[in-house]
Amino acid sequence: MNRLPSVGLCLALSAVCAQGWAETVVPIKGQSAEQVQIDINDCHNIAASSATTEAHVGGRVRGAAVGAAAGAAGAEVRGRQHDELYDRVDDDVKQDYRQNRAQETAAAGAVVGGARQRQERRQDRRSTASSSASAYTSCLQGKGYQVTP
Repeated sequence: MNRLPSVGLCLALSAVCAQGWAETVVPIKGQSAEQVQIDINDCHNIAASSATTEAHVGGRVRGAAVGAAAGAAGAEVRGRQHDELYDRVDDDVKQDYRQNRAQETAAAGAVVGGARQRQERRQDRRSTASSSASAYTSCLQGKGYQVTP
């Protein structure tokens, strides 16, 4: 009766990483149970270190700046559409109107900028997880393992 060592078989057949990857890892080159565990840990560390993310910061500020500029420009354009009336209005009133519009659109721009920033962060997390899993699998295959999900 030919028996495989149960510890080695368990280590070889299922590797579950902290990242949540559950894969079947089968040694092709007759690696020992200890070597399997060492290689799994090494590849996990390599995959974790390869995951780099760009920090997405300043979305609200950029959105507010764009919104303020758009609001002020829009107020100026709306005022110019009524040239006769606009020319008769005091410059301080014109300035107040442009500032109020700029503040309103800056607030809206900050909301849009924050939403865009959160969306970019979510997308980065998804692509980082995917590339980490790919790096992990490639590492193990390079070390002489068959890896299947």
